[in-house]
Amino acid sequence: MNNQIHLTYHVSPDDFTRAGEASSDVKSKLKQMGVSPEVVRKVAIAMYEGEINMVIHAKGGTIDVTISADEILMVLADKGPGIPDIELAMQDGYSTAPDNVRALGFGAGMGLPNMKKYSDDMEIQTVLGVGTTVIMKVFP
Repeated sequence: MNNQIHLTYHVSPDDFTRAGEASSDVKSKLKQMGVSPEVVRKVAIAMYEGEINMVIHAKGGTIDVTISADEILMVLADKGPGIPDIELAMQDGYSTAPDNVRALGFGAGMGLPNMKKYSDDMEIQTVLGVGTTVIMKVFP
């Protein structure tokens, strides 16, 4: 794989019917490219968790994915409320999801922990009242 492939997805707020479409598309493309199943799985899980977080907490946003021979880079940027306490948000089971979202089966507090678990490198940049950018990398 000599060339980089760049993909951009727009995530709609509160649209649970379309949530996961971006991560499914990337998963499909990686499979077509012959990327190992383990790497495909890691990317799909990490990106799906981020995508769902954007739908629940952040009024949607944009996901940019760059696929190269060296890495799969996912940049998830939103204009949501920001994360007041990243350390707390990274704890398994901690969630600020409202009851209506939990009733749909989301908001179990595993989004950020799973994003970290399934990416090889993760950085969170957040500004309260401005938004959050999560940068994840998976190395093939």
